[in-house]
Amino acid sequence: MDLLKGKIALVTGASRGIGNAIAELFAQNGASVYANARKIGSLDSLLAKCENSSGRIMPLYFDVTDAAAAKQAVMRIKKESGRLDCLVNNAGIMPDALIGMIDQKVAREVFEVNVFAVMELIQLAARVMVRQKSGSIINLASIVGVNGNKGQLVYSASKGAVIAMTKTAAKELAPAGIRVNAIAPGMIDTDLFRSVGAEKVSGLLRNIGLGRLGKPSEIANAALFLASDMASYVTGQILGADGAALV
Repeated sequence: MDLLKGKIALVTGASRGIGNAIAELFAQNGASVYANARKIGSLDSLLAKCENSSGRIMPLYFDVTDAAAAKQAVMRIKKESGRLDCLVNNAGIMPDALIGMIDQKVAREVFEVNVFAVMELIQLAARVMVRQKSGSIINLASIVGVNGNKGQLVYSASKGAVIAMTKTAAKELAPAGIRVNAIAPGMIDTDLFRSVGAEKVSGLLRNIGLGRLGKPSEIANAALFLASDMASYVTGQILGADGAALV
C-alpha cells in the first residue's frame, strides 16, 4: 500500500522478533528504514527479505545504551537522508525475578536499555523532527507496564516508565507537529517469549481471550498505523495489542 512512501524511519532492535517485523513491514510500505542491531551481520536476513520491497533497509549497528553511538547514528541519518520521519524504540530486555531476589546489577541493566536509551533516542530524534515540524515516535511498552505482573517487578517498572515518557513527550512535542505513542503488546510469539518453556507457554495461553499468542506481524501492523498519516491526529496514546489477555 506504500503507506510510508518517501518516509525515513529508524527501528531499534530490528534483528529479530517484533523489531524485525516492523522494519520489514515499513520497507514493504515504501519507507527507507535504518534498522538497528548490536551484532554486525545480524540484519543480513532482513536485508534479503526486503530486497524487492518498495522501500529499503539500511543496517545501522550500534548499542542503544551507548549515547555517543546513538547520537552518531541519528546524525548519520540526518546527513544521508536530510530528515527523520519515524523513530521506533523497540530494543529491550526482559530479565526479572521475584521480590527479594532482584539483582541490582540486572535491574540497572534493564533500565539502561528499556528506559534511559529510549529517553536518549527520543531527545535525539526530537531535535531533528522539531526542525522539520513533523514526525512520529513509537515506543514499545508492554501489557505488564499497564497492569503489572507477579515476578516482573523490574520489567514492569521499566515499561511503566516508557508509558509515562510517552504521555509526557506527546504533550511537550505536539506543538512542533510531532506525535508520540506507544504500543503495549501482550504475549507475542517470539523467541524471547518462548524461552520461558513450552509448559509455561501452554499455561499462559489459557489467559488470552483470543486463545493464541500474538504474531510479531500484528504488532508491526499497529506500528504501521501509528507511523502513517492515518494516525495524523493520534498522539499520547497507549495502544494495547494483547488479544484480551489477563495478567
